[in-house]
Amino acid sequence: MKTVYRFVLKAYVGPMVLTFFIVMFILLMHYLWMHIDELVGKGLGPEVIIELVFYASATLVPMGLPLATLLASIMTMGNLGENNELLALKSAGISLPRIMKPLIILMTGVCIGSFFIINNFTPYSYQKMFSLLSDISKQKQEIKFQDGIFFNGIPDMSIRIGHQDRETGKLTDILIYNNKTYSKMQTTVADSGYIRISDDRKYLIVMLYNGQIYEENRDYQWISKNQLSHHLFDEQLLLVPLSGFAFERSDQEQFASRSETKNMTQLSSVIDSLRHAQDSMVTLFAEKLVKSHLLRNLGSYADLDSLPRLMPAAVMGMLDTMSVEKRNTVFGQALSWAEEARGYADYEEDFMRYTADQLYRAQADFQRKIALPFSIMIFFLIGAPLGAIIRKGGLGMPIVVSVVFFVIYYVIMITGEKFVKDGVWPAFWGIWISSLILFPIAIFLTYKSTNDSALFNPEAYKKRLEPLAAFYRRVRERLRNPNRAN
Repeated sequence: MKTVYRFVLKAYVGPMVLTFFIVMFILLMHYLWMHIDELVGKGLGPEVIIELVFYASATLVPMGLPLATLLASIMTMGNLGENNELLALKSAGISLPRIMKPLIILMTGVCIGSFFIINNFTPYSYQKMFSLLSDISKQKQEIKFQDGIFFNGIPDMSIRIGHQDRETGKLTDILIYNNKTYSKMQTTVADSGYIRISDDRKYLIVMLYNGQIYEENRDYQWISKNQLSHHLFDEQLLLVPLSGFAFERSDQEQFASRSETKNMTQLSSVIDSLRHAQDSMVTLFAEKLVKSHLLRNLGSYADLDSLPRLMPAAVMGMLDTMSVEKRNTVFGQALSWAEEARGYADYEEDFMRYTADQLYRAQADFQRKIALPFSIMIFFLIGAPLGAIIRKGGLGMPIVVSVVFFVIYYVIMITGEKFVKDGVWPAFWGIWISSLILFPIAIFLTYKSTNDSALFNPEAYKKRLEPLAAFYRRVRERLRNPNRAN
């Protein structure tokens, strides 16, 4: 039996590793394509790109591992069935559950390992990835000149060149507008030169030859006091300070408050804090609204129940005894207090909505860390029996079936997650609904494959439909020839 287990494990591990890397490559290419505008043209070093790819790959494991498991299990069992190896094992008295036993043990270990990855390493990767993307977005584009077109990537400067030699980097017909100070405007014209960024990317080094500088000194009374100076030079070196061109690391702790960057222990603490804050805001909102805004003169009362009850008839009687000026004053004060109360209510509503959104996200991420490892086992229990039934290996039929099941799972998961973040569904049902829907399918397919059911055999369905087709033919014949029926 150990030989059979080694044979089955060897047949499964290879496709599992292969499909995992294929799926991760596809997901990573999609991720990089979504952020291509932020990465291109900024002169990022290879170490930065490799670091971003590494952490982005770690965040994509929760999505790639279930799909790889489904595809690998269908391929493995499909190959065994197509090569009649599965039939030989069953002929030797080994049932399908016993054949799948080493794979189930292996996948249990994979599920446990995936939980620790999702709970510990993935949050850290999210934090590093968010920090890297923020630093990359702050870095400015590289300086690239196009013939005859102004380059405005440097604040308060415009540079136009007539022609650039791609091999030597020499520039000809250079025109520079420099307006870095309000009181001075420089226009530089040169026959040729070189412009590059220093090695530390903090300065723009401009070396010009055979040119002129027109400098305008402006004053607040610029109409009468402007001064224009003109300088000629054979060689001119300029150092222009730059900011934003060097890749600078920011503090990654600023992203630690996001729910994606927390493990289950931290999420549990955040959920408790948000619930407490939500309950406190709801409890104090009405009392503070009435006592501090609407009825601020009655702030000496302990709570809302102790406030005096005002009868509408008595209030109207008091207003009737007031003069027109006094009544206008009272109405104006009431209107002012009502507008302040409405502003306070709008602010509290926005803050409550923000707190609720953070709570729903934290609850969804908490449940997702448990649901994803469970979904890996479900996909295995779907893929292995399905491969044993369809008996097709390779990358053709398994990919089609895997994509269909994964799309169903993904659509249901995204829909449930949206309902959770909108507060429509509890976090448990919104995150677990996709797994709960696919779990009966996994049980059904396992039962069918164990009993050697011809679930996808057209001939089996054709045989079952033959009596109905024969009955239909007899009825049609009788309707056409009623005399023969008599």
